[in-house]
Amino acid sequence: MINKNILTGILFYSLSFSVYAQKPQNISYEAIPGTKARNIIFILSDDHRYDFMGFTGKVPGLKTPNLDRIANEGAHFQNAFVSTALCSPSRASILTGQYAHTHTVVDNQASAPSSLIYFPQYLQKAGYQTSFFGKWHMGGGGADPRPGFNRWVSFAGQGDYYNPKINVDGKMINYSDSSYVTDVLTNYTLEWLDKRDKSKPFFVYLSHKAVHADFYPAKRDKGKYKDIRIQYPVSMFSTAGKDSKRFNRGDQADSSAYIFNYKDIPQWVRAQRYSWHGVDYMYHGQTDFDKFYVDYLETLMGVDNSVGRVLDYLKANGLDKETLVIYMGDNGFSFGEHGLIDKRHAYEESMRVPLLARSPALIKAGTKVKEMVLNVDIAPSILEMAGVKKPKQMQGTSFLPLMKGNALQNWRKEVFYEYYWENPFPQTPTQYAVRTDRYKFIRSQGVWDIDQLYDIQQDPYELNNLIRRPELQDLAKDLNKKLWDWLSDTQGLYIPLKPIGDKKFDHIYKGTW
Repeated sequence: MINKNILTGILFYSLSFSVYAQKPQNISYEAIPGTKARNIIFILSDDHRYDFMGFTGKVPGLKTPNLDRIANEGAHFQNAFVSTALCSPSRASILTGQYAHTHTVVDNQASAPSSLIYFPQYLQKAGYQTSFFGKWHMGGGGADPRPGFNRWVSFAGQGDYYNPKINVDGKMINYSDSSYVTDVLTNYTLEWLDKRDKSKPFFVYLSHKAVHADFYPAKRDKGKYKDIRIQYPVSMFSTAGKDSKRFNRGDQADSSAYIFNYKDIPQWVRAQRYSWHGVDYMYHGQTDFDKFYVDYLETLMGVDNSVGRVLDYLKANGLDKETLVIYMGDNGFSFGEHGLIDKRHAYEESMRVPLLARSPALIKAGTKVKEMVLNVDIAPSILEMAGVKKPKQMQGTSFLPLMKGNALQNWRKEVFYEYYWENPFPQTPTQYAVRTDRYKFIRSQGVWDIDQLYDIQQDPYELNNLIRRPELQDLAKDLNKKLWDWLSDTQGLYIPLKPIGDKKFDHIYKGTW
């Protein structure tokens, strides 16, 4: 028998959710007068850290000439974040312009409500021809075509790096002969651009599987970084005991210049070190840190190559000046910081992402955007660039003025973060965080553990938890209040739990609230 309290909670949440949700059949848009329809290509990678690009200098020897080209010839968003550092929730936020607690895709298993509207649906209404190529992995793991796209090329779940099974407009195609998925998706993209209706503006959503683990580079890139000097982060050994794993090569940053507050490292962080997502038992011993690091860098080369092929196509066809190319990661990734790998948590390397944009007709070369932008800003930004006003249900804000080099006095002063505990990966508890340009406050929900407060400017590696400092108690209370106010204002006080695999709740999976 279904518990009456559970049903009451579901009903209550459904009523609050309806404020933002719309039915797909009611899609309409309001045009921005005098706006020129612009060709747009959005390239999304998976688990790409914000600083693992050649031009940042984070990894000496790493070369990403095509990503560097976008940054040098366009705009680099230096403080880009996701509101949830997990594939499906972040992808849903990109597509809907909504936070995870609003669109309710809170983990990698939950289906998306049918009431969600994806921003390419508005582009279609505005006369765009739209296309999707790659990893969907949101709202269920199938490869079937989704709303908003005239051309659909995708695969189920995480897909495969080699010899992928691709759904092309509803028809499955099995690749062989060591076909590499990053190349296959890029081929489809360029082929569609060649055959498109040239009388209409176009939108391309190129969504790569790379660089998601397990990391498998293209054959041409294997061994490229086998001799690179690995950079161990200063916090990698901060949670380690005397029996911690030793590493056999590379460089560890000098930790003597940093203050480590060992006492106030959360217990869940200490415990996770020896787990599926910890450096001392990575994927339960299936790999080691050095190989993991090198494989990631080599797999990233396929993405950079793809970006270069797209840029070269645009130039060869006279489209490179007017077409807007945006590159982004769906979330960050830890490489040993706090003894962790993976994402999910609210530390910088997890919630920060690369975000680059290039369009010589629109963006001044070398533009650096310092303001904090979010994944929920992508949808309203692209819509504004296409001449479509932001729909009411979207919670993000267009960053077009920032990209054009215009300062905005009323831009957000903080970003908010949420991650919800997952049954398959119980080592990371529910996380809520608020980050300003100076401080970050993190609370772990549902576990008996310490909150965290960091001075990001003075302590960028988040080594010194200041939560006990007497002079910062008012600050901690203020940030905590901001966090709860945000959840209240955006109707996020109720976690949208979704039982997986129970047919009694099929009406919830399908979004019939």
